[in-house]
Amino acid sequence: MTFFFAQLTRFGLLQARACAFAACMFAGFALSMAVPLPIARYDALLIYAVAVTALFWALRLETGREIAAIAGFHVVGLAFELFKVRMGSWSYPGPGWTVVWGVPLYSGFMYAAVGSYIVRAWRLFDLGLTNYRSWAVTAVAIAIYANFLTHHWLPDLRIPLAVLLIAVTWGTWVHFTVGEQRPRLPLALSFLFIGFFLWVAENISTLFDAWRYPHQAEVWALVHPAKLGAWALLVTVSFVLVAMWKGPGARKGAGPSG
Repeated sequence: MTFFFAQLTRFGLLQARACAFAACMFAGFALSMAVPLPIARYDALLIYAVAVTALFWALRLETGREIAAIAGFHVVGLAFELFKVRMGSWSYPGPGWTVVWGVPLYSGFMYAAVGSYIVRAWRLFDLGLTNYRSWAVTAVAIAIYANFLTHHWLPDLRIPLAVLLIAVTWGTWVHFTVGEQRPRLPLALSFLFIGFFLWVAENISTLFDAWRYPHQAEVWALVHPAKLGAWALLVTVSFVLVAMWKGPGARKGAGPSG
């Protein structure tokens, strides 16, 4: 029992380190609501997010290569935001100079926070994959991303895509290091776990008025639990991008400790 709690503590501390950028973003959301600002909130959040990114690089919490990869998440996320806001999926009702077509530029950093988590977790936990079918998973991830855009006109294929994702990741394991142990987890289950925590993070972010869904226009309300599944699917796209960026090193498997 003592060993179990020691491992659980190690795991929690590593997760906290992996979530450092996301935690800084939450702090920025909270502070920008509580502290009077000399400029529009969205503009202040953009400056803050850029400063946090620079600080992480200066302190070597993230390497220059990792920063470049995370910048890619920012671009992909911003493009996603521009489309979804235009379709009315959610909104940013506040003013700001750094707002393009209704989307504040700081919003890309929320996707960068997800990218930062995956990149940092991969390094801190020394992740490895076995039986990873890169081309099949990548093809499904592309279809998932496309479906999030096309479901406004075409049938929503989330459930069939979720079933397909389970099929192409069946037998794929994620190996990670905690202390001297190297346990493993089914890849699809890891997507579900991350999706759950992203759903929790989404509730916190909307509570801090980082953005609003239509049902939150007048007063804050819980984000629908169905969004958990959407996040579990969307994180697949982020995972595939990092796996491609990591290259062959992503598939080093269980390692010497099994």
